[in-house]
Amino acid sequence: MDFKPYLQTITFKEDGFQNTNEYPFNIPAFKNFPTVSFHRDVTFIVGENGSGKSTFIESLSQWLGISREGGSKHGNIIERAEHSLASSFAGSKSYRRPKDYFFLRAESLYNVASYLDEIGGVARNYGVNSLHECSHGESFLAVMANRLGEDGLYLFDEPEAALSPVRQITALSLIDSLVKRNSQLIIATHSPILLAYPHSKILQFDDNGITEVKYEQTEQYLTTKTFLDNYKSFIERLV
Repeated sequence: MDFKPYLQTITFKEDGFQNTNEYPFNIPAFKNFPTVSFHRDVTFIVGENGSGKSTFIESLSQWLGISREGGSKHGNIIERAEHSLASSFAGSKSYRRPKDYFFLRAESLYNVASYLDEIGGVARNYGVNSLHECSHGESFLAVMANRLGEDGLYLFDEPEAALSPVRQITALSLIDSLVKRNSQLIIATHSPILLAYPHSKILQFDDNGITEVKYEQTEQYLTTKTFLDNYKSFIERLV
């Protein structure tokens, strides 16, 4: 059966756009914010540092009722007191609701692990006694492999920060496994490995706003390919 995305679109409310001179509304991508449509399987968010990727996905997690520090919808992790777009968002969802929500954020996974240790019962859902007993990358993959499952809506923020290239390939396989179990993923990333996943769309955040691009058009692909094809000449010019 061809299901529609759990989360179909997101945009700003008519009266939701605030002072364009203040963060985060002064980020160029948000000044030209269209109605963003999400892929049924995977939507990637790409862009340079400062383009608004993490701000967007953190705000989206809040809008969905998840702490932007990460974790599940029913977690009570104390959040950083920072500005958010969440109160300005309006969106459309499928008539089918996800059975599960989770925000997996590499930068704050330590805080999520500490919270899980405090409430106990981690081994049942995560396949380990404690995420603190794993390396950063191992704990990230433990969450993907054991905690996430079917019919979920999952957000990831820069998972490659926790993963070696080999482990990114493992993550790619786990992403496909989740998609085949009718889960939808929205992922902010710089990884050309993850971006190669075929059942997806790629949204680029830049000074022109937010546009859909093909894999081969992304800076991640172009820069990595150019460097690997000519790495000796790059090194000679730089070092």
